[in-house]
Amino acid sequence: MESYHSLKQLQHQLKQEKYTLKSVVEHYLKQINEQKHLNVFLDVYETEALIKAENLQEKLEAGKPLGKLFGLVIGIKDVLVQKGREVRSASRILEGFESQFSGTAVQRLLDEDAIIIGAQNCDEFAMGSSNENSAYGPTLNATDNSRVPGGSSGASAVAVQAGLCMASLGTDTGGSVRQPAAFCGVVGIKPTYSRVSRYGLIAFASSFDCIGVFSTVIEDNALILEVIAGHDDYDSTVSTEEVPLYAESLQVNKKMKVAYIKETLENEALQTEIKEATVSKLEWLKGQGHQVEEVRFPHLDYVLPTYYILTTAEASTNLSRFDGVRYGYRAPEAYNMESMYKLSRTNGFGEEVKRRIMLGTFVLSASYFDAYYTKAQKVRRIIRDETRNMLSKYDFIVMPTTPSTAFPLGGKRDNPAEMYLEDIFTVQANVSGIPAISIPNGTDAQNLPIGLQIMTDVFKESELYAFADYLMKA
Repeated sequence: MESYHSLKQLQHQLKQEKYTLKSVVEHYLKQINEQKHLNVFLDVYETEALIKAENLQEKLEAGKPLGKLFGLVIGIKDVLVQKGREVRSASRILEGFESQFSGTAVQRLLDEDAIIIGAQNCDEFAMGSSNENSAYGPTLNATDNSRVPGGSSGASAVAVQAGLCMASLGTDTGGSVRQPAAFCGVVGIKPTYSRVSRYGLIAFASSFDCIGVFSTVIEDNALILEVIAGHDDYDSTVSTEEVPLYAESLQVNKKMKVAYIKETLENEALQTEIKEATVSKLEWLKGQGHQVEEVRFPHLDYVLPTYYILTTAEASTNLSRFDGVRYGYRAPEAYNMESMYKLSRTNGFGEEVKRRIMLGTFVLSASYFDAYYTKAQKVRRIIRDETRNMLSKYDFIVMPTTPSTAFPLGGKRDNPAEMYLEDIFTVQANVSGIPAISIPNGTDAQNLPIGLQIMTDVFKESELYAFADYLMKA
C-alpha cells in the first residue's frame, strides 16, 4: 500500500477503487505486528477492525452516505472506555475490568465510520512525562529506541510516528499530548477545556483533563476534533459553544500579532538547538510581515508548582474509587476488610501514582489545605487572567513545546522533580484552560524531533489550526 498524505486523499483512493478498506486495515495490522518491540498497543482489535472494514466497504459500494471519518484507522489511549473492551489506565488496579459503555468521544468516532484498531499504552492513570510509568512496560520512541516518546500519551504519539495507525486520541492534563507530539515529530492538540466531553475518560485531574488528537497533518487533526467536540448531555462541564468546521477553515488571510515569552527563551534548561529553531521560526514570521513581539510573564516559575498542587489533590480524590471492592485488582493475601483496602491499593498502584496520591492527600489535609490548595487556586486564577489578558492583545503565543528533545530511557526516573520540569512550557495552557498545539519544528544534531507550541484564546481552535497549518507548510 502506498503512503497517503491525508485522510481526504485516502478516501479519494478508496472511492477510485485503488484500495479496499480491508487492505488498508491489513496494512496497519502488519505494521503493528512488525513493530511490536515499540510496545505501543495493549490490545489490538484485529478481528473487529477487519469486520468493520468489510462492512464499511459494502456501504461504500452500495452508494450509501459515508461518515466524515470514513476509512480513518485510529487508536485510543488506554484511559478512554469502549463498550465491551477491557480498559486498564495502564495500571494493575484495573486488571480484568471491562467497560459497560463507550465514552462520548469514542462513540462519535465510531458513528462517523472510523475504525478503532486498538488501545494504546500510556503512563499509569496518565501520570508521567515519559511513558515509563506503565504497569505494562515503557513505550519506545520510533526515531531512537533508546529514547522515551514522552508522556503520558507517549504510545499514542508513537503509533502515528511509526505508521501503526493514521491518528490517535490521547489526553492532555499538563502537556500529555503536546510533549509526546514534540518528542515524536507529529501534530498534537490540546483543545479548550470543556471543548470535548470527558464522559468515558478515566479521570486524573478533572479540572485539567482534556481529550486531544495526534496526527501527521493538520487537516486530519482538525476533522477529528470537529467530530468529537461539542455539547454532551452526559457531561455537565462540556461547553455548548457551537463547533466550527475546523477542517474547512485552514486559511490565514491576514497578518498576525504574535507574542513570545521572554522567560521561555531565556530558561537555563532550554536546549540550544530548540531555542535556535524557535527563534528561526519567529524571524521567519517577522520576514513575512507578521507583528512579532517579546512579552514578559513573570509568573512562569509559579505555573508548575500550581499545577502539581492542584492535580495531585484532584488525583487523590479521583483515585479513591479504586479500592479492590467492586472491580479490578483485589489483593489475594488480604485477611480482613482493612487489609484488603491497603494491600489492593499498595500492590495495584505504581510508584508514581502512589506518590501523587500521597502528595494530594497531604495538600488537602486540614492543616495544610489553605496553605497549599487554596493558595494554588488563587494563583491559578492570576495565571489564567494574565494569560487571557496577553491573548486579548495578541493572536497567538509561540514558544518551545519542551525544554529538551527526547531523553534516554531511565534518564530521569530516579529524579521526579527533574521529570516534572519537562512540563514547564506546556502546563500554562492547562492551568489557563486555553487551546494549544505542538507542531514539528525540525530536528536536533541527533536527528531527534523538535516541537513548536502555539497557544491562543479559548474556543479559537479554527484560528489555531489555520496558523499551525500555515507554519507547517512554510
